[in-house]
Amino acid sequence: MTHANKIIIITAPSGAGKTSITRHLMKTFPQLAFSISAATRSPRGNEQNGVDYHFIPVEAFKDKIRQNEFAEWEMVYEGKYYGTLKAELERIWQEKRIPVLDIDVKGAIHVQQQYPNSSLSLFIQTPSVEELKKRLQGRGTETAESLAARVNKAAYELSFKDQFDYLITNDELQRACKEAEDIVAGFIDQ
Repeated sequence: MTHANKIIIITAPSGAGKTSITRHLMKTFPQLAFSISAATRSPRGNEQNGVDYHFIPVEAFKDKIRQNEFAEWEMVYEGKYYGTLKAELERIWQEKRIPVLDIDVKGAIHVQQQYPNSSLSLFIQTPSVEELKKRLQGRGTETAESLAARVNKAAYELSFKDQFDYLITNDELQRACKEAEDIVAGFIDQ
């Protein structure tokens, strides 16, 4: 199998450490390229269009859905859409690199279904839902309401963990990064 059609999918409930592990893999393997998701939300802080996300207005996003331009898309929260553009995957394959998708659980399942023989999926979990709640509170970005919504969603997402190729428990970030690194190294070399 060439790089031309491989995909690495990293998914997790919010707060499980998916972004930190993804960043570690991106630094470790030059043949990987981060797949920039599309989103209908507004940029936060220093986020830049085409770097952090492809920020797309809701109506334009819906047009792309109708034209089948997404490998996966979800309305993650009411009125907020996220997705992976097929054009983004093609762009990375053109560069002879492997796209890394850092996406939510439902989206990850959809991508796996579309690319069953060329994808590697990692599900990152915290040791417990309690620990996840603590981490999200520690960010200081959640209201009581949004925290409850994220914790409920995380508990639901954990019910799908067996549908992925590998399950990594992030109880200690360095160890979890090393575990992900070993799995990805094996996949790249196939």
